[in-house]
Amino acid sequence: MEKKSADSQKAASEVKNLTHQEAIDKFKELVKHESICLFTTQLTRVPLMTRPMGVQKVCDQGNFWFLSSSESEKNAEIAIDDRVQLFFMNPSDSEFLSVYGKATVSRDQAKIDELWNPIANAWFEGKDDPRLTIIKVTPEEGFYWDTKSGKLVSMIKILASAVSGKTLEEGVEGTISVN
Repeated sequence: MEKKSADSQKAASEVKNLTHQEAIDKFKELVKHESICLFTTQLTRVPLMTRPMGVQKVCDQGNFWFLSSSESEKNAEIAIDDRVQLFFMNPSDSEFLSVYGKATVSRDQAKIDELWNPIANAWFEGKDDPRLTIIKVTPEEGFYWDTKSGKLVSMIKILASAVSGKTLEEGVEGTISVN
């Protein structure tokens, strides 16, 4: 079987860059299906400092909001370097998203009240816990990968493409920016 070049593989994906409201809608859509991400700090250090975090909300401006402990290493790392990277994966629909942005930590009680949910009781002693902070990640750039047809249809198309030797034209990818 003839090996496909990297250029032909790249041409197989449709490129659709998302900006402004389309980008925000994509963030919200993915977080609705998968609210857990890998939250990475200290981007210049190897190995990267990465941990799972649950997104509480993506607001209408496209910012990602998290609850966090003031005693966490992550909060201390953000105080030194506010650059962060978020990685999302929704394997059931073959959706993937990488977001680079700037993080800020605050103790805004009104925002804590808005974002609070009973699951957070596992980490905090209620929404008035003095250790409770919020992290706001303002996206600066990102990249997404998606399928046109969902996982099951995509798998069938991949198998058909492998058997026929034709280039698969199933993926959609592009940059994503709220600016």
